[in-house]
Formats: sequence, C-alpha cells, structure tokens
Amino acid sequence: MRRALTVVLLVLTTMIVVPVGQAGATPLSWRPTPTGTDAQLRGLSAVSRQVAWASGARGTVLRTVDGGRSWAQVGPADTAELDFRDIEAFDARTAVALSIGPGESSRIYRTTDGGASWTETFRNTEEAAFYNCVAFFDRKAGLAVGDPVDGKFRLLSTEDGGRSWRVLPGDGMPDALPGEYGFSASGQCITTTGPRNAWLATGGSTTARVLHSDDRGRTWTAGDTPLVSSESAGVFAVAFRNPRQGIAIGGDYANPTAGGDNLALSGDGGATWREPANSPAGYRSAVTYHPFLGSVLIAVGPTGSDLSLDGGRHWRQFDDGSYDTVDCARDGACWASGARGQVGTLRLG
Repeated sequence: MRRALTVVLLVLTTMIVVPVGQAGATPLSWRPTPTGTDAQLRGLSAVSRQVAWASGARGTVLRTVDGGRSWAQVGPADTAELDFRDIEAFDARTAVALSIGPGESSRIYRTTDGGASWTETFRNTEEAAFYNCVAFFDRKAGLAVGDPVDGKFRLLSTEDGGRSWRVLPGDGMPDALPGEYGFSASGQCITTTGPRNAWLATGGSTTARVLHSDDRGRTWTAGDTPLVSSESAGVFAVAFRNPRQGIAIGGDYANPTAGGDNLALSGDGGATWREPANSPAGYRSAVTYHPFLGSVLIAVGPTGSDLSLDGGRHWRQFDDGSYDTVDCARDGACWASGARGQVGTLRLG
C-alpha cells in the first residue's frame, strides 16, 4: 500500500497534464475491461484494486474480484425491466442496488453473498415519487433521494445497512423550486462525508442548487450554485472531501459540448459556491476526489475525462472516451463506467 501511494504521488505531482493529443502529456487513460454486456452502466462502486461493482440498464449488476479481468452478471432475478442507476458496495459480498423510475420501478435490493441472491428491501408505492440515488454514511446508515413530492424532495433513510427503509418527514426540507428535480445520471446526486453530513444536487429549474444536511437528513439548507440550470441542465454530481470542501459538477446533457457554467467549488460546506479558473470543456456527469491525494479530482462525461491537481481550480482533459460515472477505492484504484457496457480502470501509459 505504501509503495503504491508513493508511486501515485510521484506521478501525479510531477506530471504535466495537457489536452489530449498534444505533445508533452503524461499518458493517463482508462484501460477498458471486458464486461460482456452492452448495457449502459451508470452505477459504480469501487471497493478496491481487485473488487468493483457496476450496475445499469436491463436489470444489469456486474461484479469483478480480479481487477476487471473478468466480470460476473450477478443481478437480481426477474428484474430485466429495471434500470439500476446506482449501487453502493461495502465489500466483495455486500451491496445495495437502486433502480429508478416512477412508482414501483423505484426499488432497492440488497445482497450479502456477492449477488448469488438478493432481497428486495424497498418498493416505492407512491405514484408521484421517483428515486434517483443512494449513499451511505457507514455500513449501517444511509439515504436515498427522490424527486420532489408535494413540493419537497423525497428522502428514504436506513439504519440497518439497507435491510429496511423509511420515508423521512419533509418538514426539515426547503421547498423545491418550480420544476426542480435531481438527475439519475451517475449515482452521484447525493453524497455523504463522515457520520452526519450529506449533500444532494438539483437542476431542472432556474437555479441549480446543492442542499446540505448535518444531521443525517432530518433538516436541510440550500445553497445556490452558478451552474447553468434548465430542464436538461443543473448539478448532476456533488462530492465533498470533508465537511467544508466540495465540488458540484454538471452542465447541460442536451448540449454536452458546451463549456462553462458546469462546475463550482465550495469551502463552507455548500452554503456558497464559486466558479474556478477553468472547467472541463463540456457537460460532466460525475466527479470524485482521490481518496488520499487531497487536491486530486477526476471528472467524467460523454465527451471525455478530466483531471485537476489543485482541488478543482484548474482542469485538463486526459481521455476523450465516453463515461457516465467514476469512483475511487480506498486503496487508490480508480474506476469508470458508462455506455455500451464500458468499465475502465485508470492507468498510466
């Protein structure tokens, strides 16, 4: 582990990252792995260098335990009509998968045997509800977020690792803006840091916001971001390194090559947001901090992947492939997944 950390630090702190195809770039890229499916994979959970889970369309849930050399189809039975847009894995055997959609299409499943069997632990019965993303504070406590119902974002809470879920009261949630909702593009419309802090991302209205809770979802405050917002635009993903430092990323998925107004940084827990010196050249659907390199961020989207070495203030594209989501494991291994069954691992050279 120490040797791997030293290598990564040496590479990333000395590299000069320049636009794809320009001389002088350190060749950082995604190494494709053979998943055996062409389903779009918007859900991803990196456990380690060897273990990762991915999920997506047509009831697809995949698991690798050999660093991506092979993948097993381990999805719940009789779910081909579901779209698993998010998955959260705790280890090689335990994971929680969320399917999205109106009414009963929004469901949560849990496995403790590597996907050999699954238990359905939640099925939405509200016609107006539509769940988008799930995140955990630890192995027990977690939240799932859905679009507004009766003017408030709908939240589920679990305290037993996803075995059971309850709808949280909406009295601690700010009113939703007209047309406001969340995007289920990458499983990153909600994130957590530490035992109590959570943030959720919004779009669809005249202002793209990030909502913050410091009490596990009971009460929330809203912070306006400078990101573009419309029916197809807003904050698609939010990530926080600690309770104060965070990033919101997105843009307009209907205009994926449009640059600007697609990224903002916060230093006060999401209360206020500012645009950095530059940002990725287009819509980005997901972003992650490197787990032990505090200033390193990776963003992905349909028109490429980007790296920041200074906490999000400056960005350079390093790959022009299409990916929907990205996640780094605690041991420093980073994974990305997306359309046509693509899953890649980050490599140098």
